[in-house]
Amino acid sequence: MFNQQLQNQANTIRFLCADMVQKANSGHPGAPMGLSEIATVLSSFIQIDPQDKNWLNRDRVVFSGGHASSLVYSLLHLWGYDLSLNDLKNFRQLNSKTPGHPEYGHTSGVEITTGPLGQGVANAVGFAMASKYAKHCLNTQNEKTINHQVYCLCGDGDLQEGISYEALSTAGKYKLDNLTLIYDSNDITIEGDVKIAWDENINKRFEAIGFDVLTIEGHNFKEINDSLTKAKNSNKPTIIIAKTKIGKGSATLEGSHKTHGSPLGIDEIRLSKQKAGFDPDKNFVIDDDVKKAFDKSSCGLSKKWQSGLSNKTINKIKSYKEENFENIVYPDFSQTKEIATRDSNHKILNAIAKAMPSFMGGSADLSPSNKIELLGMGDFPNGRNIHFGVKEHSMAAVVNAMNLYGLFRVFSATFFVFSDYMKPACRVAALSNIPQRFIWTHDSIGVGEDGATHQPIEQLSQFRAMPNFYLFRPADAFENIECWKKALTMNYATAFVLSRQKLKTLKPSKEYGEVANGAYLLTKREKATVTLMASGSEVMLCLQTACKLEDIGISCNIVSVPCFDLLGEQDQSYIDKILDKTTTIIAVEMATAIEYYKYASCVINIDSFGNSGKDVELYDMYGFTTDKLKQKIKNFLNHK
Repeated sequence: MFNQQLQNQANTIRFLCADMVQKANSGHPGAPMGLSEIATVLSSFIQIDPQDKNWLNRDRVVFSGGHASSLVYSLLHLWGYDLSLNDLKNFRQLNSKTPGHPEYGHTSGVEITTGPLGQGVANAVGFAMASKYAKHCLNTQNEKTINHQVYCLCGDGDLQEGISYEALSTAGKYKLDNLTLIYDSNDITIEGDVKIAWDENINKRFEAIGFDVLTIEGHNFKEINDSLTKAKNSNKPTIIIAKTKIGKGSATLEGSHKTHGSPLGIDEIRLSKQKAGFDPDKNFVIDDDVKKAFDKSSCGLSKKWQSGLSNKTINKIKSYKEENFENIVYPDFSQTKEIATRDSNHKILNAIAKAMPSFMGGSADLSPSNKIELLGMGDFPNGRNIHFGVKEHSMAAVVNAMNLYGLFRVFSATFFVFSDYMKPACRVAALSNIPQRFIWTHDSIGVGEDGATHQPIEQLSQFRAMPNFYLFRPADAFENIECWKKALTMNYATAFVLSRQKLKTLKPSKEYGEVANGAYLLTKREKATVTLMASGSEVMLCLQTACKLEDIGISCNIVSVPCFDLLGEQDQSYIDKILDKTTTIIAVEMATAIEYYKYASCVINIDSFGNSGKDVELYDMYGFTTDKLKQKIKNFLNHK
């Protein structure tokens, strides 16, 4: 297969990457240079259409090692996406289309945001899982609507991260045969030789989890081509272990860890170009024949695919993409006196799923406790209930990708305290405006006997502090419905924090504000001197405490705050309407709750970890009973 044309293509990529990093005086040239031959051959395999970047049946290419972004941008430019040569020259510059790590929604052709190592591997698994379910939904014996591939380029760092173990075992379990992992095995890390910290048998690891394992010389065009062909025809997911040299083509630094995260230097690049037969005095050079060999801008693959679809398939695809929220028949809780919000949420999830064939999700082995089973809707890959196993981090990253696939709305679930395991993927969801719905139950010290390890304290504050992330903590079943109505219309990451214990129903009125605004005035007293604000189970506690305060002459307004993040986005007139500044504003929450100081002069909270005991004993211990809360409020008012 080898010829000079392929080598010219590879060297063009190699020196584009080196030039980008050098001009920026910042970046990672080593991996892109080492992957240039693989990128060249991979380009001849991938089926994409830059004229329709959202084409459903396109191959997905995920660069899990996001630091190799100069390679990503070089390829996107060469393939014909909306990324000019000037954009490459502005690599890593403020407000450019070519930031230091690839960002979904920012650069045309980037499938998902990568950079935190390992997450891209899980994202690739997510794309492959979405395609497997899409095949179940759309393919027939006569019409193979979905038959694309998912390619993921990764390195040592990705495979050392625990998330890769989690996600790839899921890939093996579900036999994701269109997934090809290309492992850039250059034996180099930032600190030097990879063996100083990592020395495992990758072949055996991947064989054990159900992968086909191929090992090649990563600069040999024929071996690269043959391995990609075998992977495409395999009935298993495949890993291609490509033995490469970091900084390949660098005149004196080839194979050195010094090429990982620093520019090569002008003299080194000139010498390297001269050695490869390139003009050492020219930068950002792309010959016409090279550009033509890479260019996919006029391939017309999307139109050709669409023209082959039957009307039945076209209508079916539309049904998955439509967002007819008005068709959701929400459950009726008018006769329900009390219900845990995890239980009301179960009914809501099933109502949404019944109206929307795109709605699906799963839990990290906690479905019976999270109450998220979609009844009668089967198990993945032939149904809508996904069993992730105890893999919170990879679950979140997998679901991020599934939500970006183009057909499905996917949620994930676990206990709220284990959201800590998910945090890096939650952050990427927020950064990228991925509309994943996170469902987190067992929301407070009300968890009880499981003790401090299972009782969330700081997590509410942590996620409320995250930009572009909206956390809902409904006080009852009615708020839960209104929160879902709002969340479904938002193209942002959202989370539902739900109770295990039963909560009395409130039946909120719209007289004093809207749940969709993040907070509303639940009860209003004409001569109120105090405003109590709270979320979740603490709202009823505040209502009950207000009755006792009334007996001693202290009148209270009650503000429910189902979404603190949305409250902060309201105009000042609305905030002043529900939070009367002539009253003393006191926030109540069984958590650190420090964010409430934005509005309140006093925050009654928990500033320690929890304890093991019955929930009623813990409420008393931490001061969240009506009598103790009444006394705390009275003491604060007396000492103002």
